[in-house]
Amino acid sequence: MVELLDEGFDVLILDDLSNSSITVLDQINKISNKKPLFEKLDLKDKKGVQELFLKHNDISGVIHFAASKAVGESVVKPLEYYENNLVPLINLLQEAEKTNRSFSFIFSSSCTVYGQADQLPITEEAPIKKAESPYGNTKQIGEEILWDTVQSNDNLNVISLRYFNPIGAHESLEIGELPIGKPQNLIPFLTQTAAGIHDKLNVFGDDYPTPDGTCIRDYIHVVDLAKAHVVAIKRLKEEKQNESFEIFNLGTGKGSSVLEVIKTFERVSGEKLNYEITARRNGDIVEAYADTYKANNVLGWKATLNLSQGIKSAWDWEKKIRNKS
Repeated sequence: MVELLDEGFDVLILDDLSNSSITVLDQINKISNKKPLFEKLDLKDKKGVQELFLKHNDISGVIHFAASKAVGESVVKPLEYYENNLVPLINLLQEAEKTNRSFSFIFSSSCTVYGQADQLPITEEAPIKKAESPYGNTKQIGEEILWDTVQSNDNLNVISLRYFNPIGAHESLEIGELPIGKPQNLIPFLTQTAAGIHDKLNVFGDDYPTPDGTCIRDYIHVVDLAKAHVVAIKRLKEEKQNESFEIFNLGTGKGSSVLEVIKTFERVSGEKLNYEITARRNGDIVEAYADTYKANNVLGWKATLNLSQGIKSAWDWEKKIRNKS
């Protein structure tokens, strides 16, 4: 949101605050000297979404982030994930159609749509395989919904951004990742463990066919990710897209294993991390990292921040919110 405000966009944030805090609005204001409009809304509430579009009848685009996103949790709670990740998308698209004008839609998708890719790095043309988790399947289905809707609506233009693994915090340390309850993703669990919130970090498996036996992922700094959304929305608003539905991978192009992430954290933080190798976790794939050619050369965006910078910012943010020196 900071990047959008800095670029002069009028921003309206919709959130049900189920996994976030209203104080973020003040923190955004501290960074950008602008406070976005805010409406508390559960996007699963169809009537509420209808009323919102009537109230804010000049909405011309949506960046749809609202989704549950933990692979492991989705295996345990599949119906919750299907409801939370698909119903809001449908509600938003139905109201976007009613505007009867050119409408830009950015979808937060995921590299999980590729499953375990046959070739690395992963290009946008890689086959979409059967999802390894309900979370991954919601992203596949979400893209299918968008594709079908675009075919029936000439006013709708979509860019689906397939994130790899976002990490880090804003350099100001005013905003960062603060999950409510136990984190389901590696970096916040790692930093919380180092801060003493958890006794240890579980590393799910060390017998994968990778150099050190742990899973490999492409970790992208959230600031780079945010900037990609600004580039994407400008592309839609300026009608630069090659077709009405475009897909771009957002990653660094470099994979890092779980143990490499731990070692990097220990190096940049000076802290020793307590971790334990445990059994594999259902839904995890072995290895995934992006081919960034299309994002770099067609979208016109490139990641500039590395793994060390992402982890350090996440740790600095953790220390700040825990009031640790």
